Amino acid sequence: MHIAFAFNLKEDSACVEDAAEPPSEPPSEPPGPLPDDRYAEWDDIHTVRAVERALASRHQVTLVEADLDAFAAFRRLRGNIDLVFNIVEGLHGASREGQLPALLDMLEIPYTGSDPLTLGLCLDKRRTKEILRYNGVPTPRFWTVTSLDQIPRRLRFPLMVKPTLEGSSKGVTDRSLVKNRRELRSQVAWVLDTYRQPALIEEFLPGREFTVAMLGNSADLRALPIVEINFATLPDGVNPIYSYEAKWVWDREEDPLQIFTCPAKLDAALQDEIESVCKQAFLALGCRDWCRIDVRLDAAGHPQIIELNPLPGILPRPEQNSCFPKAARAAGLSYEAMLLAVVEAAARRLGLDGGPA
Repeated sequence: MHIAFAFNLKEDSACVEDAAEPPSEPPSEPPGPLPDDRYAEWDDIHTVRAVERALASRHQVTLVEADLDAFAAFRRLRGNIDLVFNIVEGLHGASREGQLPALLDMLEIPYTGSDPLTLGLCLDKRRTKEILRYNGVPTPRFWTVTSLDQIPRRLRFPLMVKPTLEGSSKGVTDRSLVKNRRELRSQVAWVLDTYRQPALIEEFLPGREFTVAMLGNSADLRALPIVEINFATLPDGVNPIYSYEAKWVWDREEDPLQIFTCPAKLDAALQDEIESVCKQAFLALGCRDWCRIDVRLDAAGHPQIIELNPLPGILPRPEQNSCFPKAARAAGLSYEAMLLAVVEAAARRLGLDGGPA
């Protein structure tokens, strides 16, 4: 096939990496100001080239950067490409992850992954959780507020506070786990002021945390080996959450945190329960082809869905601790085979010939 590969490129990957350079040793206390997270969801040139190489191993590939010229580029390509491989996160607005797929729908160009509606719903943690609850899929209790006056009076601590419309742990700092009303008000105020969007207050689940890579559709949908997040490996004195600091500051490619176990050590019953609830969530939100789903156990040891990531991170090198590729490697899939499997899932769904161009 002839595949157009659509992506967002960090304008200066070297500068972005330098800006986020952490101290030589992880701090025992949470840091002060964090690196600018505006482009945290975008990909650097190393990831873009790795994806290009993987796709080109079997298909003809044309690169299209998802900037303001993308519509004209795809309009020119229309009729000459079979599929778009989409990893575009966008930048502006609550619909940013769905903007490119909506453009492709208008041009009648098929693409990998979920449609604009699902991408928008999964980015909005409030809407995600409303749909999960409606469909009987377990997810922690939650409240959304747009001012401090809206914080409910009767709450049981500890609680999590997050921006409603962010991904890649943006706005989920070590201070997001709050233990009293003073901390709650402070963190809600920070989210409202920093991100200019509603704050989500969420019941904190005390159990183990996992992330589950889902691949395929309908009868072919499967969970790859489950990844567990081991909070005991975090610096002393920090909270047991996978925060922005844990993902982007303390975990460094030259000295990666030993924070993941894959496959997770699970008994068969719990593994089946986690995989089942993830499949339910995938289908309830209308996901397609692939998705990474975050799960945490409640006090009774049962899995609940934290959020869905239908545009999962796919950093190519093992030392980068990217969870979807980590799960794929545990399943015996190379980086190349993982991405080609996504293409094949989309091709089957669309009735395309998924063979080489």
